[in-house]
Amino acid sequence: MKSVGKRYTFLAGLGAGVALSVGLALLMAASTTEEISPVKARSLDVYVPNTEDLAPDEMRVIACGTGMPTQRMAQAAACFLVELGNGDKFIFDIGSGAAERISALQIPYDYLDKIFIGHLHGDHFGSIGEMFIGGMIMGRHVPLRIWGPSGPTPELGTKYAIEHMREMYTWDVAGRLGMTDTRGFQLEVNEFDYTGVNEIIYQENGVTIRSWPAVHAIDGPVSFSLEWKGLKFVFSSDTYPNKWFVEYAKNADLAIHECFIAVPSLVTKMGFTPEAALMVGTQIHTAPEAFGKVMSTIKPRHAIAYHFFKDFDTTAPVYERIRTTYDGPLSLAEDFMVWNVTKEGVRERMALVEEHTWAPPLASPASLKAAYQAPSADHSSP
Repeated sequence: MKSVGKRYTFLAGLGAGVALSVGLALLMAASTTEEISPVKARSLDVYVPNTEDLAPDEMRVIACGTGMPTQRMAQAAACFLVELGNGDKFIFDIGSGAAERISALQIPYDYLDKIFIGHLHGDHFGSIGEMFIGGMIMGRHVPLRIWGPSGPTPELGTKYAIEHMREMYTWDVAGRLGMTDTRGFQLEVNEFDYTGVNEIIYQENGVTIRSWPAVHAIDGPVSFSLEWKGLKFVFSSDTYPNKWFVEYAKNADLAIHECFIAVPSLVTKMGFTPEAALMVGTQIHTAPEAFGKVMSTIKPRHAIAYHFFKDFDTTAPVYERIRTTYDGPLSLAEDFMVWNVTKEGVRERMALVEEHTWAPPLASPASLKAAYQAPSADHSSP
């Protein structure tokens, strides 16, 4: 017993010594910190849109929608903006409510002309009409270019959906002739084969975008990768874990994959029956544990989980379930979360945005002549 007592005395002394060393180190760090002035500006760890240069070899990704199929003010539906140091900008999915988030970034709409749709659920392309009409009114003078998958039948493909959306706006377009520059009323639909495996669907300006099949609801959904200057961005859209994502998402710097709300929360928060919650939460969508397993397999530099309502009582269960199968770098996405990606590392922040925005600056001058010209026929891929 005497020896045991001595051991505890030694351990207690060791613990006190460690605590004292840590305390002294913190005190020394505080004493060497630059003095905080009451009148001089300090840098804040937030991203303020349009106030930071993007390096020639840097990628910035902004979450413009991270929520679920049902709508709410706190989170728009699926949408991620990718900005590259060469000036290119790409939108991956543009679900309901996402157009408001994009507007808050105050990016000229001429630069927001490339949209990639993973599948045709409304919570993944429900804001396409707002970008078509609103973007034109607010200064887009170039065609809106859309890439999306075919379907098992023509009416289940992207071209059919966008063409019929365009028809829905026939009166809207006619009612603006003579008042608004109509060059932005052009649509370019690039429909690609949803069965293509890691096929190139876009290759311009040093950027390569590929697609592969996803498993969600019915045939047609796809996932994407974007590669540029040795950086790789991967976006699942909606999918159940599958062999294609595991194979082609490897070596990603940022891997964004859906991660649905935990099954018990579907029952308690949304009123699902246990049977429906199990089906939707683990077969139609990806459960948190399965998300973690996917990330443990592909080992990205940084994993991002999205597609659940991130609340005080849902975040911890999702996080804890992911951590049963994955222990790597992780973000639980929310709207206006920002990631800057370089070869050196990944920096995560929140964007500080203005809600009362007007039109962003014009990237090209408006044309009075174009206001009196009816839009020409849309150009679509076969």
